[in-house]
Amino acid sequence: MAAYGLYTHIASNKFRSVLLLGGLFLLVYVMVFAGALLAEVALNSNRPFEVYISLAARDLIKALPFATIGAAVWIVIAYFFHQNLIDAVTGGHDVTRKEQPRLYNLLENLCISRGIPMPKLKIVDSPALNAFATGLNRSQYAISVTTGLMRSLNDRELEAVLGHELTHIRNGDVQLLVVAVIIAGVIGFFSELFFRIFFNSNWSFGGGNRSSSSSDGDKKGGGAFAIVLLAIALIGLAWGLSLVVRFALSRSRELLADAGSVELTKDPDAMISALRKIEGRGELEGATSAVMEMCIDNPREGFADLFATHPSIDSRIKALVQYAGGRDPGPMPIPDPSRTPSDIDQPFDRTPDDFGTPAGSPGRPAKEPWGGSPEILPSPAGPSAGPAIGPASGPWGRK
Repeated sequence: MAAYGLYTHIASNKFRSVLLLGGLFLLVYVMVFAGALLAEVALNSNRPFEVYISLAARDLIKALPFATIGAAVWIVIAYFFHQNLIDAVTGGHDVTRKEQPRLYNLLENLCISRGIPMPKLKIVDSPALNAFATGLNRSQYAISVTTGLMRSLNDRELEAVLGHELTHIRNGDVQLLVVAVIIAGVIGFFSELFFRIFFNSNWSFGGGNRSSSSSDGDKKGGGAFAIVLLAIALIGLAWGLSLVVRFALSRSRELLADAGSVELTKDPDAMISALRKIEGRGELEGATSAVMEMCIDNPREGFADLFATHPSIDSRIKALVQYAGGRDPGPMPIPDPSRTPSDIDQPFDRTPDDFGTPAGSPGRPAKEPWGGSPEILPSPAGPSAGPAIGPASGPWGRK
């Protein structure tokens, strides 16, 4: 499915995601087939390889309705209670406008500007800098923000993060991620169950009901051993592919959510500076890998970045600079936690320690380009050199 712009990329991503989720259901049946192979070997370890395959296929056909019902029950349970499970893991709790007026007003303004229903707002008491969206329908949608993020980001940066999470809801990412995590959770559960049963049992392949001098028995026992190896390979393959699918669903959507945030706020610089502050500081203590995959940043990375659930912060910022006209201030320190949110410097109006060039220095506007008409400062070369360059031009025209 070809994609030529933001919205066609969203549609294409959804189409591919549905196919991937369909593949996850097939992996459930692969797990059932592997379990049938192990069950047949446990019942009788003196059969040829081909007989085990035939018996396991018969068992799979019989078990298909039960496997489907079991997976459906698991999905129904997760549908109604997944938010409770996530809140139990992260410690998140609902907040009202009275409790968090700053955060509530920022999110409400974004929703009003696009006619989007207001999701629930949750706070996670954690020094980590992170946020994530959850829910499977309008009545369940929620955006969770850590207290560390609220203390470290100014209003524009926090609005950009909220726009990022709101875009995940608008694009349907949240539903697909939750469903993928649910199905992958089923596969992971049964994978661990099968491996525990296998390693905690003392099966003898071909030695139980035959004489040691029987060459035919040796052949049959070899068939049982090969079947066990095949079952283990199938279980490992299903588990590994389920993880890859989860990573692919999350990884490809972060760039779209960044772009969606810029579309909502018209402020690529705020999104960039928020990512710079969050960079490497988003690890939620006690959170599972499934929860971290839903966050705006997942600092956990796998071998050679192959299994990283999110694109790197540098690659995301590079995309915002290239396609949204944003400016990258480079790695940024976290403001002093004792400072109030209103005291936190705005992006590109920083102290020398934050950006390297103080606000109001020659060649830079004394006022922010989005806060009104900037004051043009004289060029360092003198009056004859003409006025300094004004605010940078972005994707929506000169401010």
